Amino acid sequence: MKRLIERSRSVGEVLRWVTQNPGKVSASHYPIALHKLGQLLQQQPGPPVGAGDGRGPAGQVLEQPEFHALCQAIVSGCAKFDNFSIVNCLYAAAALGLPGESPLVRVLEDESRSRLGRFNQKDVSMVFSSEANNKALEAIFSSQLFYENRQERFIRSMAEWLPRKAENLTPYTMALIAKYVARHRLREPRLLDTIANFLLKRGEQLDSKVIQKLVFPFSRMNYRPSNHGELFPKLEAILEQKAGSSPLATVNILMSMFQLSHFPQTVLHQVFSPGFITNVMSSPYALIVRRYLSLLDAAVELEFREYSGPRLDPRYRVLMFEHALTADEANRKYSYKGLVAEALRQLVGEECYRQDEVLPPGYCTDFLLWINRSGTVLPLSRVPAASRAPPASSPVTMSLRSSVLALTSDLQVVLSVNDKWHYCQNSDILVGSRAMRDRHLRLLGYCLVQLPYTELEKVSGIEEA
Repeated sequence: MKRLIERSRSVGEVLRWVTQNPGKVSASHYPIALHKLGQLLQQQPGPPVGAGDGRGPAGQVLEQPEFHALCQAIVSGCAKFDNFSIVNCLYAAAALGLPGESPLVRVLEDESRSRLGRFNQKDVSMVFSSEANNKALEAIFSSQLFYENRQERFIRSMAEWLPRKAENLTPYTMALIAKYVARHRLREPRLLDTIANFLLKRGEQLDSKVIQKLVFPFSRMNYRPSNHGELFPKLEAILEQKAGSSPLATVNILMSMFQLSHFPQTVLHQVFSPGFITNVMSSPYALIVRRYLSLLDAAVELEFREYSGPRLDPRYRVLMFEHALTADEANRKYSYKGLVAEALRQLVGEECYRQDEVLPPGYCTDFLLWINRSGTVLPLSRVPAASRAPPASSPVTMSLRSSVLALTSDLQVVLSVNDKWHYCQNSDILVGSRAMRDRHLRLLGYCLVQLPYTELEKVSGIEEA
């Protein structure tokens, strides 16, 4: 039957094979028949299938009783079809140009959504590109299977057509896409610019919690969207209006903008105001906001020296992080940090470096060393008190620059092991939080030495390390 369908030379021949031999037609034959119909119709003159006016060969096919019988057979039996047949029928129906409201497409879409948890990655991608409407995108990006797996090639193809469909998407659907892109560190400029344009057009109608989800991919991927000249001032104006309505979201948005080296002065006046601070400190998320505000305050000190507005009261300053990041802990077994630690131990001795040292304003460093100008690594126990970084338990001081007073002849060195997850996917660009950490450590006076995983993965054995 498969060969007979594929060798058919006319639409009528395809329909006759399928409808007149029901006992010999299996689920796998239906997508083949739909695909073949699409190929044959492409070869005929006249309006394309789905043109809606019923004229020409395509429209005539949709009106034929045999075609209706074919569609009805699929509708009646699709609950028993295997996943491959369901996906391919939907893909073929989309290629054929059947309207989304047709019974065949509706039934196939419903059946696909009910099976998303059992689909493999290729199936999900085909469903995604077949449906490509708001309801379908929402269902697919809500799928745990899709969310947990990186679909790079699919995201690249989506970047081609999403700009044309973005206006019809809901903020919820766009936020799901943004969350997925950020989770998998997919630095796809066209897709990120589409999110940015959506935000620019819809920003006033969105609440702060949705805005923070749409903004996060930019800072995560260390990417300034092409419309940032318009978008950032627009976000500032929105935050001025809504800063108090959702304090945590406001601080998250500010953090994203800071990571991209953009510092909205008027919003900072509000965020560091007594009223905002009082409101935050009485909320259930007081600690996390204090951490973020402490880091924002440190960033102002280091990077926004011309700012002259209110600052965070020293009573509320805490370390942003007190230990290694969750991602670093979770990926410890894949990290090159253990290799570097053993190499350092053999090379300079354990008394000459510290591992996982937390430095104000709360950055966990991989390795900290003290080296003189001639290149000798000195025992850290002999670092003079005046040039030591404050202990992690001490409050973050007002002037962070004075916290590192390296001696004229010596350098404090941070050795940074940049593992794969510290970079955007398939890129040598550090994610935004890591890039800001590096900027701040340099501004604090540390000499930063980078060890990228691309170099470490070439190392063979401890001697090379």
